Amino acid sequence: MVKVKICGITNKEDAFWASSLGADFIGINFYKNSIRKVSLNNAKDIIVSLPTYTTAVGVFVDEPQEQLIKTVKKIGLSFVQLHGSEDVEYCKKLKETLPSIKIIKVFKIKPSSELQNTSIQEYSQKLFEEIKNFLQYIDYVLFDTYMETQPGGTGEVFCWDVVLELKKLFQENNTNLNFFIAGGLTPENVEDVVEKIEPWGVDVSSGVERLPRRKDYDKMKNFIRKVKNL
Repeated sequence: MVKVKICGITNKEDAFWASSLGADFIGINFYKNSIRKVSLNNAKDIIVSLPTYTTAVGVFVDEPQEQLIKTVKKIGLSFVQLHGSEDVEYCKKLKETLPSIKIIKVFKIKPSSELQNTSIQEYSQKLFEEIKNFLQYIDYVLFDTYMETQPGGTGEVFCWDVVLELKKLFQENNTNLNFFIAGGLTPENVEDVVEKIEPWGVDVSSGVERLPRRKDYDKMKNFIRKVKNL
């Protein structure tokens, strides 16, 4: 069954409803420029309130590694999501320092409108070569939309055909790739991406919000039910 990650959780109430509705993961944002950033104390309160079947993921963007490690240890994270330009060496050192931590590394894909002068095969091949270098040190990949002016999530849909091509490339190389799809997902389009791409997981933030720091119960319910066919 496809996993669901509800990202941008900022309070215990939203965390409670997300987990109660069946979310497998919630994302807690530590990026200093995000409108959904939470304090360490707030994050810890959210994490200790979670049931055992829902896992908190700390979301970081180019965080100095010493600070990231301190955050992980202080609030008891078991998953981190690297949403910036962190390189292979960054992931290697993080895995060596915290061998039990699960790492989700984000790779960003352009929307279809920006791929007009580049073939999907050529674009996918370059991305495939990049991802391969990381696989020894990460546990999951998350595909999000590329936007030059915005390092975090964009709320925009990218070219899903690139992921289909990447799946073929990894299968041809006998490599298993557990990946999340993010980028502009909503209760209205998530069934399409699950049916077309068959991802390991899906990730949503603004698509289930009623305000930038508050989730919408009905949107979360509809999103999760459509993913899990409840």
